Amino acid sequence: MTIDEGKLNEFLGKIVSDVGSAMSAALVVLGDRIGLWRAMAGSGPLLPAELARRTDTTERYVREWLNAMAAAGYVTYEPATRTYVLPAEHAVALADSESPAFVPGLFQVTAAMWAGESKIAANFRSGAGLEWGHQHPCLFEGTERFFRSGYLGNLIQTWLPALDGVVAKLERGARVADVGCGVGASTIIMAKAYPKSTLVGFDYHAGSIELARQRAKDAGVADRVTFEVAKATDFPGTSYDLIAHFDCLHDLEDPVGAAKHARNAIAKDGTWLIVEPFAGDRPEQNHNPVGRVFYAASTMLCVPHSLSQHGPALGAQAGETKLREVVTSGGFRAFRRATETPFNLVLEARP
Repeated sequence: MTIDEGKLNEFLGKIVSDVGSAMSAALVVLGDRIGLWRAMAGSGPLLPAELARRTDTTERYVREWLNAMAAAGYVTYEPATRTYVLPAEHAVALADSESPAFVPGLFQVTAAMWAGESKIAANFRSGAGLEWGHQHPCLFEGTERFFRSGYLGNLIQTWLPALDGVVAKLERGARVADVGCGVGASTIIMAKAYPKSTLVGFDYHAGSIELARQRAKDAGVADRVTFEVAKATDFPGTSYDLIAHFDCLHDLEDPVGAAKHARNAIAKDGTWLIVEPFAGDRPEQNHNPVGRVFYAASTMLCVPHSLSQHGPALGAQAGETKLREVVTSGGFRAFRRATETPFNLVLEARP
């Protein structure tokens, strides 16, 4: 076999870049955990010792962390003054938890994937699964923080308005079921935007439901929002004006069963909102930076959960055609792509 040295060196350069990114991810999580990003936001140039004082940390560790983040391009370094700056655009992504661009949660999800690596490696040989609730706890917090940013930027502004007549119903007062709600980020955002509507969040994971209830109280919406432990195939209630599945249908052990249950629970003129990771129908359409993230998460998180429940393991890159098959198999007659983002397919189904 003849080796093209130029191609080999190019590939090794890519590996160095990828390993650097993987290692830097741990430092992003660290900076979020101990408040380094928040302390740098809006502060202008800082010496390592100044940042250490602000965060009650040790200057030697802070200096090394800052140089790693400067090498990664997350902060900038000013040699003349030996100071470090977190640019305003980076602060929006790293330090502002109310920003639609806030991303530390995604790095926490990455940490959870590393934590589960040995379990998934064993599953590669056995074919077994690993349910969501048995993953590392940082997965639950990271997923909520990351998805919440997308919901803050899109849910009220574009996703719900893209559905036929749904916003008017919500404004008048609608009954909403948020299925697979996790710790309730999407449910609470909708409740705050539409004070005349009542919402119920359902999730099979009891720990997430407990936290969701507390967050509803903290947000002042617990009088109109309840959370219950239930699966997508058995949640209670009927005649819902809106049923929503955010980023979860592809994870389920019985997505067709979930579709059938949604069909039975929805009002005659109701709407099923399905938000899924953006994907084309063919693998090669997803061989890009976004698909790289989703296929990796799917390998470590989504497929294992579905397999743990003997499900079909649709995966995070199922694509619209497969999702349409699931929805129509459940008895829904109307199905369309309402809108999209670079990261999401926003789908509408009607009875």
